[in-house]
Amino acid sequence: MSSLSIERLNSLVQRELAIIVNKENKSQEINYYNITEVKITRDLSYATVYYTILNDDPEVINKAQANLDKINKQIRKELAIKVNNLRKMPELIFKYDEALAYGNKIDKLLKSVQ
Repeated sequence: MSSLSIERLNSLVQRELAIIVNKENKSQEINYYNITEVKITRDLSYATVYYTILNDDPEVINKAQANLDKINKQIRKELAIKVNNLRKMPELIFKYDEALAYGNKIDKLLKSVQ
């Protein structure tokens, strides 16, 4: 698959996952998952899905990850229905995107220095 096709597929999967993940989420603590990036391997075996939530408490982040792991199969099934032009549906690997939390931490430090 060409790199342009992979980029388009990453974008399509990211859009669809943003809808599916939040629809399937039944957790009271995590109101919303923001899918920040999707990276699919060239052979379509794996899709690493980066996400953030509106809470930076480590305990809540762990619960969010556990929730995604629990509903992973259902999410993958829904995604296969939405993106039906793939010959094989990649395994989904959810990872918390720490870039936003890191940016907020740096921002707070800069404000405290001023």
